[in-house]
Amino acid sequence: MIRLICIDVDGTIVGTGGAVHDAVWPAVDEARARGLRLAICSGRPGFGLARDYAARLDPAGWHSFQNGASVMQLPSGGSRSHALPPALLESLVARSRARGLLLELYSDLSYAVEQDSPLARAHARLLGVPFHARAFDSLDGAVVRAQWILEGDQPLPLEPREAAQLDVSPSASPAMPGITFVSLTPSGIDKAWAVRTIAAQYAIALDEVMYVGDGRNDVTAMRVAGLAIAMANSEPEALAVADRVVGDVDEGGLADALRLAVDDHGVR
Repeated sequence: MIRLICIDVDGTIVGTGGAVHDAVWPAVDEARARGLRLAICSGRPGFGLARDYAARLDPAGWHSFQNGASVMQLPSGGSRSHALPPALLESLVARSRARGLLLELYSDLSYAVEQDSPLARAHARLLGVPFHARAFDSLDGAVVRAQWILEGDQPLPLEPREAAQLDVSPSASPAMPGITFVSLTPSGIDKAWAVRTIAAQYAIALDEVMYVGDGRNDVTAMRVAGLAIAMANSEPEALAVADRVVGDVDEGGLADALRLAVDDHGVR
């Protein structure tokens, strides 16, 4: 029996142009009415549109943001977050400034980007937050995630010694084609860790968890969930580990996935 459904955002809830298919929210309401717990499990931060989506899924529940770096309960502000090592942050910031690379740093509830560029502004619009460039050291709270934003075939600006301390999670959004978001979280902190953490908060076994996603950064979570669902628009890595494939995000595929769980309150 499926009791908890963890859901990615970009390419799963949100499709081309940032749209959510009309079939999604009625399917969400039906799943909740049947007693299923729903949780965001996104690479996006826990503010802006991602927080709105989380509240729409379960306003009193636990949700994961920033590829597992932020696991929070919305009403209480309870957090299971992990900070990045300070020396590593200094290295990333120095490289960003020296080479003019687009880097973002995130705490649980805010983010900082020093570069004012069309790409940085476009990403703020995708997040659903006002854009303003600010110094990295103005960020309040512990830095739980860094993110490179790369265009086209731009190489990953990360050294091997840094990669050894991190979970590196590339992802994409159909709303920003041609862009790769490379999320950097502390080693061992990823979407699989987030799924385990959320399930534990509800005393739900992992084989009672459905995970719905589309990207490379969803693969670890799909591997630990009892039922892994890939969207038809998924990257090959996600399709390779999926138990089932549903429709494209722009055709309401997430609603199809939710109905799988609702039809008999779990499928095997």
